[in-house]
Amino acid sequence: MERKAIMKKNKPPFTLWTWRVGFAIIMMSPIFFSEMSQIKAIRQPQSTVFAAPLTGIPNDLGHSESTDDTLLLDLLQKTGVDFFWREANPANGLIKDRSAAYAPCSIASLGFGLTCICIGIDHGWIPRDAGRNRILKTLQTLWNAPQGRDPVNHAGYKGFFYHMLDMNTVKRAWTSELSSIDSALLFAGIVYCKQYFDREDSTDALIRNLADSIYYRADWEWMRNYHPAVLMEWYPEKGFTLAEWRGYNEAMILYILALGSPTHPVPASCWNAWTSGYQWQTHYGYSYINFPPLFGHHYSHCWIDFRNIQDDYMRKKGITYFENSRRATLAQRAYCIANPGNFKGYGENLWGITACDGPNGYKARGAPPPQNDDGTIAPTAAGGSIVFTPEYSIAVLKNMYDSYCPQLWTQYGFRDAFNLTVNWWGPDVIGIDQGTIVIMIENYRTGRVWQRFMQNADIQRGLQRAGFTTINRVETDNEKLPINFELQQNYPNPFNATTVITYNLSKPSKVSLQIYDLQGRLLHTLVNEQQSLGNHKVPLDGRTLPSGLLLCVLKTEFGCAVRKMMMVR
Repeated sequence: MERKAIMKKNKPPFTLWTWRVGFAIIMMSPIFFSEMSQIKAIRQPQSTVFAAPLTGIPNDLGHSESTDDTLLLDLLQKTGVDFFWREANPANGLIKDRSAAYAPCSIASLGFGLTCICIGIDHGWIPRDAGRNRILKTLQTLWNAPQGRDPVNHAGYKGFFYHMLDMNTVKRAWTSELSSIDSALLFAGIVYCKQYFDREDSTDALIRNLADSIYYRADWEWMRNYHPAVLMEWYPEKGFTLAEWRGYNEAMILYILALGSPTHPVPASCWNAWTSGYQWQTHYGYSYINFPPLFGHHYSHCWIDFRNIQDDYMRKKGITYFENSRRATLAQRAYCIANPGNFKGYGENLWGITACDGPNGYKARGAPPPQNDDGTIAPTAAGGSIVFTPEYSIAVLKNMYDSYCPQLWTQYGFRDAFNLTVNWWGPDVIGIDQGTIVIMIENYRTGRVWQRFMQNADIQRGLQRAGFTTINRVETDNEKLPINFELQQNYPNPFNATTVITYNLSKPSKVSLQIYDLQGRLLHTLVNEQQSLGNHKVPLDGRTLPSGLLLCVLKTEFGCAVRKMMMVR
């Protein structure tokens, strides 16, 4: 489960004007390719371009995000997507574990990356054909990679994959384990690709077929090896270890996939074995299933929407797994405010303890209760909790950016971790961290990953076999998520005189569609009325608009969405 990670130093910040110019360049720059599909991505300017603080920008963007929130979340997603696109081998689609030159492919990072590439397509950062071709290449590589018991010449065995694969040979790297959880995270990304590429053409159909073939090949019963619960790992040199997946952590996604498999499912009793290890505890006034590192409250939630469903355990507790993760996040924030270890920086706007690199190596850090807590903060902890505690998480992310950007920021976003107490800054960006940030921000802003993934029949079967049923949820303010509408990229973009803005409403709503500049000044109101469900197309005459980067803001009764557009003269 532990990923190993490493860093560089940045220069002092530039001005806010420089930040905005750099932001406009990077957010509007498409990813270009050569004829051989090698990346010619327009690289971001030196990360110092983004080192100016995100100061308050006047805005009127509704309850979901202020203008500066929007800019920061866009930047975090875009730079995270860049990691998965650029730290990859385009010849086979494998993605590195981390940004270090020596890093092999982590299959978990690959699973997150497949989903993030789809998010990049949705945002217009990656052309659909290019993203689709990269994902097709990846799935072809995984399907054709040799499987067998040989310890050196195979990528996996019984449909599972080794935790680390060589970036070029696609064979086992080092002496890594055949990992059930890392394979599950890979399969989650693959299942999402199946749901994403849903068009009736031969390439989309091939992606769907490959996705099914790879997932259905995994022999979950073999990975159980006659135990009540699924086992963690197998080695060709020594066979299975005795460690089982019991008790609350990141492995819910593993069990839903194993229960939902139409080819090699585990018995429904495995879910009971899993929940038998839960520890219900109360910390700082919050009662929940405890697992101190926050990543255990994030990973399964990246793909599965637990807001409106309960299994038998949660029915008895009267909450959902979503609420459980919210309480775990709030308890950790309260722990950092209390700061029993007296670590430098801990407070209401600086928290986030999870598995990460640290001054003394990689550890599964967490709290409460404190587990390996040494003052190390990981940005992915707050970023991954944005769906559970949006206001608190965004405040942490802004504080990290505003206060520590020169030391913490890279071309791929935040470094893995930092420790103010000993002035240590992690050397690497890690794929599973960036993936969690990108996906959870997307679920917070649009809910698209949840919506698509939850439509998969195998996932629904797995949830049903685990005993999940739908509940009537009473929505609280901090649970509101903008999931009932979609604002598409305007076309053409960039545009010279006119363009068309398209959006979709899944139910009737009062709608406001407006154009802002980067200072948050309102330039033009296109729509301000009640509208019916369905697709809407609104032409924009831009001849009176200033040249440069503009923000198209769609506000509905369920939230707010923002797209960038470029007016050129």
